[in-house]
Amino acid sequence: MEGSKKVLRFFLKANALLTRDDRRFLLLLLLFSIFISLVETAGVSAIMPFMAVAGDFSVIHKNEYFSYIYENLGFSSEVSFTVAFGMLLILFYLFRSAVNLLYFHLLARFSKGRYHLIAYRLFESYLAMPYRNFIERNSASLTKTIVTEAQNLTMLISAMLFTMSEIFIILLIYAMFIYVNWKITLLLTMVLALNALLLTNTVSKMIKRQGVKREEFQKKFYEVISSALGNFKMIKLRGNEDMVLKRFAQASSGFARANIVNETLLHFPRLFLEAIGFSLVSFIVIYLVYKYDSDISAAFGLLSMFVLGLYRLMPSVNRIMSSYNQILFYLKSLDIVHNELFYEAEELGDDAVSFEKRIYIERLAFSYVEGKEILKGIDLEIAKGSRVAFTGESGSGKSTLVDLIIGLYRPASGAIYIDDEILNERNLKSWRRKIGYIPQNIYLFDGTVARNVAIEEPIDEERLVKVLKQANIWDFLEKNHEGLDTVVGEGGVKLSGGQKQRIAIARALYTDPEVLILDEATSALDNETEARIMDEIYGMSEDKTLIIIAHRLSTLGGCDKIYNIKDGKIESVQ
Repeated sequence: MEGSKKVLRFFLKANALLTRDDRRFLLLLLLFSIFISLVETAGVSAIMPFMAVAGDFSVIHKNEYFSYIYENLGFSSEVSFTVAFGMLLILFYLFRSAVNLLYFHLLARFSKGRYHLIAYRLFESYLAMPYRNFIERNSASLTKTIVTEAQNLTMLISAMLFTMSEIFIILLIYAMFIYVNWKITLLLTMVLALNALLLTNTVSKMIKRQGVKREEFQKKFYEVISSALGNFKMIKLRGNEDMVLKRFAQASSGFARANIVNETLLHFPRLFLEAIGFSLVSFIVIYLVYKYDSDISAAFGLLSMFVLGLYRLMPSVNRIMSSYNQILFYLKSLDIVHNELFYEAEELGDDAVSFEKRIYIERLAFSYVEGKEILKGIDLEIAKGSRVAFTGESGSGKSTLVDLIIGLYRPASGAIYIDDEILNERNLKSWRRKIGYIPQNIYLFDGTVARNVAIEEPIDEERLVKVLKQANIWDFLEKNHEGLDTVVGEGGVKLSGGQKQRIAIARALYTDPEVLILDEATSALDNETEARIMDEIYGMSEDKTLIIIAHRLSTLGGCDKIYNIKDGKIESVQ
């Protein structure tokens, strides 16, 4: 009962990942697999009459079908009939190969083609994830799911399709076997069923365990790489490369061991079943010799059919076992991808919001953990065009309040109004487009200055030069580097802290925002550089609403209002 529930859950999850077009294509594949099964069965059964005719020409005249064809198609001799029969058989086997090749192509097209769709849907799901959920996730784990688990899932789908197609072939070949000789077929069924039961209860369970270990070690593998490359400078300074390598070795070797065991065990069913298959052929010969109490020339056609049938049947049985084991090994990927694709996503509308007068916050409260409010009953008004700063100790809720204002978090209670319109899911997208954000920790990817400033926006060189001049870095880039084509390196390693800060300012200004946010953007700089950049920001934000988060009051001289946040409450300092 429990086993049937697991199978049902497996198919429900797999079905949930497929689109309507996928299901139609899959139905066509199933119908095609039935046709392939008929072709395969015909290929096996056709050899017996051909061998019978080639071994004894009198069969042509004794068999009513052969006799009818011989007489009505005008064959001149038994030799010409046999040659024609053989040539027809050759053409049929060529056709069989071509049809099988087409089928395998369609299988690959379906299974491997799903990788793009699954990876795209995963990436789409992550981009639609609420910011609050995103910060609780590990980026290495998200990357692993898109790159590896999606690929593993396509292998699982491929294995599932192979299993279904081979089952049809086995059923039809067995039906033919039963028709020819049910006693031998019953013996074959018993032997193969016992061996399949033995393999699923030993080898398959071992492979499933290795599949769980594979996912665990691969997750650690990605996490170690992401952590080490993200903290490369600190690792070099502390000289603890050996500790990092030790953690990497544990994850890498564990992942390798799981794959080694899986790869080894995947070959076991084939080798075991081949031994059983050859033994069965020998047993059939022994049975026929014993039954006829002479040589087996009289049963040569029957023996040829069973030998060819087994020759075709054993690979099918092996493929089913291998596919079943592969499904078990990659089963965790189905669970992971299924859960990730049905993750809660933001559903934002396209309503426009107008910002002409003020941002008004009414009785706003927020908590990361239920029952532990970090902000309590905040009332605040920020006039358009004003310069407002928030100060307070680390963890007091400064950044959280700003994240609520710009719509990355949603209030637990209370409301935020833009002019007189409440900020909600219908207009949040429009509001976010009005925000320019300069973070404390700036991430620059390994690309040109132009691409780092535009970030997926259309590149307008005139506008790029303008904002880089506003950020006071254009002269430096043009004089010492390659202007807009300057490559910054991963994380901006080719630039100083102040230069990265100026790139971040240009990035924030590129979309011409109405609200400019500085989230402790200059706290990592020396006092002189910080003061200079803040003066520049005050100068370039005259037509914008400026909201600053800062520790030091010394940089806030240009602000109209300064608020301190303490114990979840807000109080005016200036």
